[in-house]
Amino acid sequence: MELVETVIEDARWEAFGLAALAERGGRATLAGLGLPVEGFSISVLGCDDARIAVLNADFRGQPKPTNVLSWPSEERGAEFVGEPPEVPEPGSADDPESLGDIAIAWETCAREAEEQGKPMVDHVTHLIVHGVLHLLGYDHLEAEDAAMMEATEVRILASLGVCDPY
Repeated sequence: MELVETVIEDARWEAFGLAALAERGGRATLAGLGLPVEGFSISVLGCDDARIAVLNADFRGQPKPTNVLSWPSEERGAEFVGEPPEVPEPGSADDPESLGDIAIAWETCAREAEEQGKPMVDHVTHLIVHGVLHLLGYDHLEAEDAAMMEATEVRILASLGVCDPY
C-alpha cells in the first residue's frame, strides 16, 4: 500500500524520481516516530517556483517562492511549547487517515542544494521529512520546538543515510 500520492506538475520532478523519494521519506518519518504506515495517507505536489509562489501568497500571504509548504489535514500541534505533538490515530487500509498535503518547488530546491553544496536528493529528502513532520504537528516557531523538530529530522535522516542538514 502506498503512503504517498504524488502529483507531478513539473516534469523535472518525474525525471528526478520524486514519487519514490517522497514515499521513502514519508515512510521513514512515520517509522521514526513509531507510527504505522498502514492507515495513513499523504499527498505531495511536485511543482515549480511560479506555482508555489501562488500557493504561498494564497495560504501564507507571502507572494514569493519557497522550498516546501505543508497543509495538515487537522491541527495536531502540542498544547505546550517543547512538548511533542499528540500521535494521530491511523485509519484503516481501506480508509486511511489523511495527514495532509505537501508542495515542493523545483527551482528553489535545486538552487538551495547547489548553494549548500549538497546532493539534491539529500536536500529534497530533508524537505519531505520536514514537511511530513509539519503534517504531524511539529513546528519551529519557538526555540524549544525548533530544537525538537531539528533533532527529530536529523535522527530520521540518519536512518536514510542522509547527513545532518544543520
